[in-house]
Amino acid sequence: MLLLQRLFRKKEADPRDALRPLYAQIVATARQPHWFVEGKVADTIEGRFEMVATILSLVLLRLEGDTEQAGSTALLIELFVEDMDPQLREVGIGDMIVGKHIGRLVGALGGRLGAYRDALAAPERASAFGAALVRNLYAGTEPEPASLGHVRDDALAFVDRLAGMQAQTILADGIGG
Repeated sequence: MLLLQRLFRKKEADPRDALRPLYAQIVATARQPHWFVEGKVADTIEGRFEMVATILSLVLLRLEGDTEQAGSTALLIELFVEDMDPQLREVGIGDMIVGKHIGRLVGALGGRLGAYRDALAAPERASAFGAALVRNLYAGTEPEPASLGHVRDDALAFVDRLAGMQAQTILADGIGG
């Protein structure tokens, strides 16, 4: 009887489905050409990962200020993992070690969250955030000042725009373009 119940019961909705449009907007924001052209972020697999991790981190930091959204932030991280898994496989990471690589990527995301959280809370926010970008987004290689300024200023404007939005609005309507 249990087998028949499992076979014929209605499939439960995936709670991540409601957040897929937001995650798609995060990725679209991270892939905007200006980050790679004016900002000189490396247009490589690593650079694109770092840009997605940066934008996702900024959204997660905004949402963590609203304790009612803890479940939603966890689901966004799950969508990040879901997105990274096939991309790792596409570049040749095999089934046996893809989990280890996913663990490293989630750890890297956690590191970005901590670095950006600290930088955004610093008295000299722009300077601290720029230094965090150099360490993370630019992998420790100091970019041209104009490039760093472009990414720093646009990312901080993004942070300020998110700060002016209700968490529920971000989750329901997204981050816009």
